[in-house]
Amino acid sequence: MSRSVDFYFGAGSRYSYLASTQVSAMSERLDCRFRWLPLNSRALICRDARDPFVPVDGKGVKAPPSGQYDWDYRKRDALMWARHYRVPYNEPVDRLTFDHRLTAHACLAGERQGAVEAMSRRVMALIFIDERTAIDITDLTEAAAVEGLDVDRFRRDLEGNEVEEMNEARVSEAASLGAFGVPSFHFDGRLFWGNDRLVLLEAALEGSF
Repeated sequence: MSRSVDFYFGAGSRYSYLASTQVSAMSERLDCRFRWLPLNSRALICRDARDPFVPVDGKGVKAPPSGQYDWDYRKRDALMWARHYRVPYNEPVDRLTFDHRLTAHACLAGERQGAVEAMSRRVMALIFIDERTAIDITDLTEAAAVEGLDVDRFRRDLEGNEVEEMNEARVSEAASLGAFGVPSFHFDGRLFWGNDRLVLLEAALEGSF
C-alpha cells in the first residue's frame, strides 16, 4: 500500500468524527493508507484571529456570522450524515464549553505511544457516542488504559509541554498546506476540506482527476 493520505482532524469536531468512520473502508477499497494527524482544531480555525462560531460583537447579533455555523443546523446535518453512514451519533451535551485542547492532547499523547488511531477513535467515541456531560483527565486516562497505553506516561504527556509543541507544529503544518478547518485531507498535492469532500478525495484516489 504505497499511497498515503494525510488526515488532519480534531477529536471534538463532529465532521472529523463522521469522516473517521469512513476512512478504514476507503483504505481497503482504494489501496491507500490514512495518516491520522490530530490537532487542536480551534487553534487552526482561529489562526487568523477570526472565529466563525462566535457571534458578531457590538451589534446585538446572537447567531454566528454564517448560518452554516448555527448549532442547530450543524446538529441536524450531522445526524443526517450519521444516518447516511449508518453510524452512531449523539450531539455533545457540553458543546459550548468543550475543551478541544485537552482532547487534542489526549490524541497526541496516544500518538507518542504509537496508538494515535486507537486513542483518537476512543476519544471521539467518548464525545459523540457515549453522551458524556463532560470529559476530563480522568476519563481520558481511563480510555488510555483501555487501549493498553502506559498510563503514567500518558498522564505526564497529557499535562506536559511536549504535546502542545507537537500541536503547534501540526497546526502550522496543516496551515502551510492551505488547511483552515477540519477534517482536511491532503493527497497528491491537493487539499480536500470537509466530511462531504470524501467523495472528491475518493475520485482523486481513483484517478478521475
